[in-house]
Amino acid sequence: MDRQDKINYIISAFSSAGLGINENQANQYFRLYEFMVEYNKNVNLTSIIDFEEVVIKHYIDSVLPFNMFPPSDGESFIDVGTGAGFPALPLLIFRSDLKGTLCDSLQKRCTYLEKACVLIGVKAEIIHVRSEELGRLRREQYDFSTARAVSAMPVLSEYCIPFVKVGGYFTALKSVNEDISAAEKAVRLLGGEIEEIKDYKIPNGDDRRLVRVRKISQTPTKYPRSTANISKKPL
Repeated sequence: MDRQDKINYIISAFSSAGLGINENQANQYFRLYEFMVEYNKNVNLTSIIDFEEVVIKHYIDSVLPFNMFPPSDGESFIDVGTGAGFPALPLLIFRSDLKGTLCDSLQKRCTYLEKACVLIGVKAEIIHVRSEELGRLRREQYDFSTARAVSAMPVLSEYCIPFVKVGGYFTALKSVNEDISAAEKAVRLLGGEIEEIKDYKIPNGDDRRLVRVRKISQTPTKYPRSTANISKKPL
């Protein structure tokens, strides 16, 4: 496919998932793809580099959950352990009104994210920091937090829920293989409540699970704990 064919593919793929985007947004997604694949040669960002797979497994996979439960206009969010910028970068292209913070513990990835944002014209705050350190500094400052991570839900919750204002949400993009009920105690201790678990498919047929946690009370100040305690002694 040439450039225009790829841009048309992006628009068509998003449409097949019920997501409407314009040509300018498709161009942003295409530029991000080109830049990521080139940068990936020197810095390990992703194992998925095939164009169509990136569109489905990175872009649509990142955006679809937030189309099912759309954030209000202008809401602030933090993408915890953002890695190569998923779900935050595709979400900020799709919803440029949102105010995004992307945190990651690896400086090389943060440098990539800063350059990517400039290239595609997305405004975002990029912070090189461990999630639990930032969680203590920015307690309950965001309308919602999110993560697309392999960590078990009790672990992920301790990293993500402290960031969220009371009344806000933690939106976790998870595998369908995980027993989310095992996280109920951890979520409750952190001031949250599992509001919805939704299973769905992305356009290639792969199964996905979305977990929405509503913040109903302030997180006790002892959370988040150190990384060692979070991983060794999950709530």
